[in-house]
Amino acid sequence: MRRAVDPDTLIGSRPSVQAALALGADALRSAGVESAPVDAEWLLAGALRVSHGALSAEPRRTLEAPEAGWYVAALRRRMKREPLQHILGSQPFRHVTVRVTADAMVPRPETELLAAWALDLLPRGPRRPLAIDLGTGTGCIACAIASERPDVEVIALEAAARAVTLARENVAALGLSGRVRVEVSELFSALGATLADVIVCNPPYLPTGLIATLAPEVSQYDPRGALDGGVDGLRVIRRIVAEAPQRLLPGGALVLETAGGDQARAVVALMEKASFTGVQTRRDLAGVERFVAGRIL
Repeated sequence: MRRAVDPDTLIGSRPSVQAALALGADALRSAGVESAPVDAEWLLAGALRVSHGALSAEPRRTLEAPEAGWYVAALRRRMKREPLQHILGSQPFRHVTVRVTADAMVPRPETELLAAWALDLLPRGPRRPLAIDLGTGTGCIACAIASERPDVEVIALEAAARAVTLARENVAALGLSGRVRVEVSELFSALGATLADVIVCNPPYLPTGLIATLAPEVSQYDPRGALDGGVDGLRVIRRIVAEAPQRLLPGGALVLETAGGDQARAVVALMEKASFTGVQTRRDLAGVERFVAGRIL
């Protein structure tokens, strides 16, 4: 068991950037944070209000009392395994940065590949395409698609009202309100008769029994509703696959993130049974077959 390190020693001692980073990393390691050195850098950059890369340029700069106080408070939160993104308040996602709170799941780098595939599947032409981001959370996928495709409209659907508020704030902050609409919706319930060119979704796909075994950053801080896919992880995915064909234009596509491996293969089978054609998978950043997509003729 690692010896506990007390970050409070930084308060009142006017530590240098170098010393603050070293002690911060030790404190986070003692709490079991695997990415301790990197997280300490991000937190100190937040305290000093400089870019992450700017820290190395001033290793002997000393922290003033308010800066040290913010840094120590942030370290304390991270030592309790609160996600780094909650503490910093934001997360880059492809070419946008979204505000992050406990009301929605922290966007993952892997999900950037899901958004990329959705962008690939959107048609180009004289008609304005429509994408549906199902279970939008922070709105990161919807905002990324709208940001990178100025010709596309996006409807972002989300069951959790507080997440809807967060997503709407992100859409507005990025100047995308004219093309991204966020609605409270249990799956497709608020969609009416609207048909889309692409439905993209990072659904709850973790088996219920697995969640408690995950890192505290996930099991204790991500909303349960964004994680829990039932006994086999497929409870929500089955509904999406069954209902999506009636929500897509001819030639429209559904693209899903899954837990990968056997679950991805199970989703392929579900989509083929639901009359999707050309069902394919793509790998995530670690090489795991995680994403599944197919079209409706």
